[in-house]
Amino acid sequence: MRIAVYPGSFDPITNGHLDVLKRSLKVFDKVIVLVADNPEKKCVFSMSERVEIIKEATKGMKNVEVDSTTGLTVKYAKKVGAVCLIRGLRAVTDFEYEFKISAANEYIDPSIDEIFFMSHAETSFISSSAVNELYSSGVDISKLVPEAVLKAYKRK
Repeated sequence: MRIAVYPGSFDPITNGHLDVLKRSLKVFDKVIVLVADNPEKKCVFSMSERVEIIKEATKGMKNVEVDSTTGLTVKYAKKVGAVCLIRGLRAVTDFEYEFKISAANEYIDPSIDEIFFMSHAETSFISSSAVNELYSSGVDISKLVPEAVLKAYKRK
């Protein structure tokens, strides 16, 4: 079984993230969506809230698991027997950031590969931070995020 880990802060998960997940399921037998702690980000949702939101958003998707970690993603991937990390790219700025992380991951464990999926044009502008900003400004984000995210915002 070919397992991949799709890490991110997912604060919140967006339709762009879900697009990358669906496409990665065509390549891997199982994908673990990994909510990773990023101390540099001030998150709107707690780690446990993000895990629950993603579980609801991916309900019915076969071969998807959701987990969380506060440790290194590449070490988590090794622990669960994953062969690859999944990442999404929206723009050149994403590439620069992801290239640095990929190099660090390869240094830590060269046996874990990374695959990058380019965002489709209609989701290329969506980021979690943009969604949070739009929502807090009263903009309708219903076309940018799954229903589970809208419900979670309403509970906040």
